[in-house]
Formats: sequence, structure tokens, C-alpha cells
Amino acid sequence: MPRLRTRLTGAAVALVALPLAVAPPASAATDPDYTITLHPRQQGAAIGDQMYGVFFEDINFAADGGLYAEMIRNRSFEFLPADNRSYTGLTGWTVTGTATTVDDDARLNDRNRTYLRTTGAAELTNAGYNSGLATKKGEIYDFSVWARADQGANLTVSLHAADGTTIAAPLTKKITSDAWARYSGTLRATATSDTGRVSIETDNSSRLDMISLTPRETYKNHGLRKDLAEKIAALHPGFVRFPGGCLVNTGSMYSYDAANNYPRARSYQWKDTVGPAETRATNANFWGYNQSYGLGYYEYLQFAEDIGAKPLPVVPALVTGCGQNRATNDPALLQRHIQDTLDLIEFANGPVGSTWGKLRAQMGHPKPFGLSMIAIGNEENLPNEYFANYLQFRDAIKAKYPNVTVISNSGPDDMGVTFDNLWAKNKAAGSDMVDEHYYNSPSWFLQNNARYDSYDRSGPDVFLGEYASLDAKFANSLAEAAYMTALERNADVVKMASYAPLLANIDNVQWRPDMIWFDNDESWGSTSYQMQKLFMNNVGDRVVPSAVTGGKVVQPQPITGRVGLSTWATAARYDDLKVTGTDGTVLFSDDFEDGNADGWSTLSNRGAWSVQDGAYVQTDTAATNTMVAAATDITATDYDITLKATKTAGAEGFLIPFGIKDSGTWYWWNLGGWNNTQGAIEKASGSADAKEQLLTRPDTVVTGQTYNLTIQVRGTQVTLLRDGEVWGSFDDNKVTEPFAQVVTHDKRTGELIVKVVNAADTPALTKIDLGGLKVARTARMTVLAGDPGEQNTRSAEPIQPVTSTVGGIGSSFTRVFPASSVTFLRIKESS
Repeated sequence: MPRLRTRLTGAAVALVALPLAVAPPASAATDPDYTITLHPRQQGAAIGDQMYGVFFEDINFAADGGLYAEMIRNRSFEFLPADNRSYTGLTGWTVTGTATTVDDDARLNDRNRTYLRTTGAAELTNAGYNSGLATKKGEIYDFSVWARADQGANLTVSLHAADGTTIAAPLTKKITSDAWARYSGTLRATATSDTGRVSIETDNSSRLDMISLTPRETYKNHGLRKDLAEKIAALHPGFVRFPGGCLVNTGSMYSYDAANNYPRARSYQWKDTVGPAETRATNANFWGYNQSYGLGYYEYLQFAEDIGAKPLPVVPALVTGCGQNRATNDPALLQRHIQDTLDLIEFANGPVGSTWGKLRAQMGHPKPFGLSMIAIGNEENLPNEYFANYLQFRDAIKAKYPNVTVISNSGPDDMGVTFDNLWAKNKAAGSDMVDEHYYNSPSWFLQNNARYDSYDRSGPDVFLGEYASLDAKFANSLAEAAYMTALERNADVVKMASYAPLLANIDNVQWRPDMIWFDNDESWGSTSYQMQKLFMNNVGDRVVPSAVTGGKVVQPQPITGRVGLSTWATAARYDDLKVTGTDGTVLFSDDFEDGNADGWSTLSNRGAWSVQDGAYVQTDTAATNTMVAAATDITATDYDITLKATKTAGAEGFLIPFGIKDSGTWYWWNLGGWNNTQGAIEKASGSADAKEQLLTRPDTVVTGQTYNLTIQVRGTQVTLLRDGEVWGSFDDNKVTEPFAQVVTHDKRTGELIVKVVNAADTPALTKIDLGGLKVARTARMTVLAGDPGEQNTRSAEPIQPVTSTVGGIGSSFTRVFPASSVTFLRIKESS
């Protein structure tokens, strides 16, 4: 029998199945599954113009090889190779003849130190990113190079396909001077190709640097790849957060210093990225590749302006994150970064007579950009060190720019010791806004619709700067949509939100899922792109309070399944594993004294497992998630798991899986994770890559020390003991509801926007009571529906919005919302 429930405006959502068709209005005589009741005379939360935005980080080759339209890879001969060791400066280039990279006094400038020197005639070829350069017949491509030659030289520039077919008439340039000069010209493609190469041939000894090829047609002629920029602009984001992310607070915090062996891997510092392109020093970033910084702070600010969004830069707080846990103990360096942040605001907003406002004007934008908010740091996991630095940044900014919103953060997780500590500090200090980040399974989003209902309305505002459900299927998008109804319901607390990451080059991926995918000539939106676009284009300006009653819930299930062992970048020994019922019955045991592991199987095909000296041993310190599982399925709901664990080498600690259903569905106790700094209980629900954290705390494992570990399971409640002391506990007891909704009002159009998420595997017959409001008899309806296991890919994008006009609308009406669907009804109010 359905459980009656009532919740103001929205409810969590369940995950399930299919139908694609939009159902017609239902008979009012049928009892509805749900009833949505509006309370239009109550005052709902105002929704700001910055409610939804985008977060751009140079991950997945999002900038070079992506949004930044430069087609040449390693145009300045500064890129490090993938192994960061065998540096030649020729990453991305093939050379015929004698040519080497050189760093000497003949360089182009001190920030662009390496150039290419040929001895005699030579030819060099670049295929750009992915499988080659993308050209379109009839399109113009702008070429340029900085060059010098002692005795003069002739350059011939050509475009050709991978098979050698010419795809543009060659361009010739004569180098006449031994001083550096910029030479430029154009190439018009005579054929469309996605395997293009550019070749530069010199007939004499030459020095070459900053070789560039860009399409003439870019987004608003500002140097960005048009199709990608247009997809982002189509979202109509209220803000653009940039440039990271992990790029901000990892790597050296020291700036480029040519005189003192400048660090090749630096945190993202804005002064590295402005001024003429040939003076911007490259950087080897956290994600394992190089950045040219052709897409720098000026371009970010300009892009935000071009798409009508507010810029939101993130600056280093001198405390690392993203798995690194270091704080810089250098007061002078801290003050330099604080001054850099003040200079950044001046660069964005200052008059043309100021030092940094003058540079902005010289770059082509005399008018201020109108920067009104700035974030300090990203996902720092050392709360005390981070917050002490944050306060110094905030106080300095507020003293000079009191109207700028300064954003703090709450660490890398949605809960835990660091999260609670930082939130307490931010409340006590009266922070403007706190940036929360979390990437969780669909079930987490479906079970946490009420997360912000209980937040302190007098505390700092929330900026949900990074979130996503950890897979790329439509089911994930449905879970995110359900959660977004709660973000809107709580718009008085949650002021801004941005899905992340934004872009991914399909051949260069460091993180999944991502909103927009691309190769060298095509781009396509994921199902979450379509979902975000639907919400971002139908926000409204105020919540209309509403309640929903009726419906079914999915109850939590006891934790049962196999037990297992695993490691992550660590070698370990496990022994004396036993599972015992609460009545003392031994449900499973293995002390490995028989010299074999016949009752165990691998779930990951990683690691080097063997039985040695009466213990089960994993010796590969490079392998991640080496999970093995016992054959016995534990069906009891109350039981204890005990074992001995010893770390023998490596970077982290132990992973003790339990409740294993398959390779993608399990819990594990993670001790000494995150480079031996943190412990957690993590839950995978259908994918090993889609883990949510149920419990986190600081934690360290000592190499060579044997630990006695106990996991006590009582239905959905788990208690964890290390050497007899309680390490932590949790109760995975949240229910999942298959329906969520929110109603907003659009003052500009005079419309109600009724937003309904039905993630169940059956249609939802729903009565909608508008609380006596008079409305038009027809409405504009947009629906996203489909198989929850479906994805949008390069070859097919099946999940697309369908918009139609529907009748039968009134102050009270009934509709059927399809299974696995999101529906937006825009209903015109009438007098």
C-alpha cells in the first residue's frame, strides 16, 4: 500500500526505467498516484540570475585541443612529454632533417625560453590533437610564426591529410632578418578533413617559435572554438567558474621565475596567463598534460561577458587539495598571492589608468569586466591551515573591495570531519558563501532531496560549485534532475550551482562523467547536458510553495553479500578472516594455512595476489582497486567480520569490501586512503567508479603494524572497530522516492513553470492543484524521456527534449508523467 507523504515543494526520486511517449491527460475519475498542491499566497524563495552556471577547468584537454581554437599542439616547443623526463621540446612534432630545441640567450623572451633551431633545410609537421587537424572546405585558417635566420631562409607552409593529400594551396614566407619577427598568412582549405597535418619547411638554417594555426571563424571572433562555445552559450549560464578545480591548488605555489629554474608544474596563477600570447609561460598541469595558457584570464573574462554570464575566478589559497595535503609555510609567499588577488580584481575592474586596468585595455577591453565575486581555494583537506589563509585573503579583499563576494569552501566531500569543521568556521566568521563539492552515485542524489531543507537560513549562502552523478547514463541525469528541484526549492540558501566537469576531449579523458564531449571536428551533449539545459533555460525568478502527497517509496535493504579484500597503490597481508553470526555460528572463515586461495576470485583483474606464509598477500604497489572476493554469499542480516591486516609497502592502507553483490556493487572500509591521510566508508551502487562516501575521518596506517579489524553489521547499521576501539559507524537507512517536483514563477513571461521528475519504471498519474490560480487552457510542455540506461554519444544522441502544446490545463488538472522522464509545463496565468 502506498505510504502517504507530504513535503514542501519536492521529494527525492527513485531510479528505474523506460517509456518514451508522452501520455495524454488522464481521466479525473481515476485516483491519482500523486497530488501536487500549490500555495500561491505564500511567499517562496527568490531565485537569482546566477542560480545555475558552468564550471570550466582545463581537464580532459578542455582548453588546448578544446575550447581554445589553436590547432597546433606545442606551438612554443615548451611542452613536457608524458613521462616528464625525456624532455626534447618536440611533443606533438615530427621532424625531417636536423632540428633541435634550444634554450639559450637567443630565445624569443625569458618566459618563452625554448625555440626550434634547424641546421640547414628541415621540415616539421604537427597533427594537433586527436587524429589530426580538422579542416572544412572553403574555410580560412590563419597561420603565424616567430622566426629569425642568420643568412635568410624561405618557409613553405602546407596543409595535407594523413595520407599526404594536399588540402590547401601552400603558403610561402621569406625570413629576411636575424632578429625575431612575426610572419603571418592564410591558408584556405580545398577539402574537408579530420586527419589534417600542417608542415613547415625551411630551406636554410632557421630559428622558429610560436607556430600557430587557427580557424578564421571563432566564437564572436575571440579565439574560441565556435561549436563548443555555442553549446555552452545555449545553456544561458548565470556565471562561469574558472580555471579550476585541482589546477588551482596543486603543483608549486611559486610563480614563473626564469632566473631561478622556474617550476614547470605550477598552480594556476593568473599573471602567467595574460599579455601577448608569445610571453605566456606554459605549464605542466595536475591532470598530466601541458597548458599553453593561450586561454588565459583575459579570455575567460571575455568569454563570460560574451555569453552573458558573471565571471567567478578561483585563486590559490596556498593549501593543496585533490589528494595532496600540504600547506605552504611561507608568509612572504602568502602575501604575494594575496596581492596577486587584489591585482586580479584591478585587472578585471580597474580604470585604464591603473597598472592592471591598463594591461586589460591594452589587450583590447578598456571597459571593466564587472567582476563581483571571487573564490579562495578549492577542496582543501587541511581545514585549519586553509581557513587561516582564507581569512587573510578575505580581509584584504574586503578592505579594498567591500562589495566583492568572497567565497570560502567546505573541502572535498559532502560530509565528514573536514566538512563539519570548515562549515563551523565559516559560520563563526560570517563568510559570504561556502563552496560545496560532491560526486556521488545516483542513489545518493535520489535519497538526499531534503539535504538543504534544514540548513541554517541565517548562515553563509551555499555555492554548489561541483556536482554530478557518477556515470553518463540517462538514469544519472534523472537523479541530478530530482536533486535540482531541491536546489530550487532551497534557493534562499543555495544561491548558485554548477555541474562539473564541463568539457571532455574523447581521446584525452582524465575524468568521467562530463557534460559536453568533442573530438577535433564534432561535439555532442550528454544526457546531463540536455537536462542542465532544460533547467537553466526554465529557471523562473521565484519559487511557488507547493507540496506533494502520495506515492511509493523504496525501503533500504539489509547489507548482505560476499566479503572481500583489496588494496590501492599498496602492498598488504591479510589473515584470519572470519564471518560470524550473532549467535556464534561461523558463516565463513579462511586462515590461508592450506597454502591456497581456492575459495577466492578476482573482481578487478588487478594486483598480484598469492598465499604466502599462511596469509593472503597483494604485492603490486602500483595497482589500484585489486579487489578479490570470497565465494560464500553472506545472507544473514546480522553478522561480524574479523581479520588481521598488515601494510607492507606503498602509498595508502587497507580496503576491506563487504556486502559485495558484483564488481560494481559493494561497500568498503577504506583505511589510510588519499595518500594515507583519510579513512572512509564508500559505497558503490552499480559502478566501481560511482562511489559515495557514507563516513569520512582523518586516518593513517603504519607500515609493518598488524591491525585487528572488525566490521559489525546489523541490518543497515554498521560499526567499525580497529584494535578493539570504535573507529566509526553509519546507518545506510535512507529511503528512495520515485517522484520530485518544484514550481517556479517567471515574472517576465507571467508563467508558472511546473517541473516534475518521475524516475520510476511506471507512469505517474498526477493531479495538479494550482491553489485557485486562473490560468490559460493550454500550456507549453517540454519532456526529456527515455531508457535510463541510454547515453548520448558521438554516433547517436537519443535523449533530446520534445516540446509541444498541450490542452486540458486549468486551476486543477490531471496528467500522466511518463516513466523515466522530466517534464516542464509552462502555464500562462490569466487575470
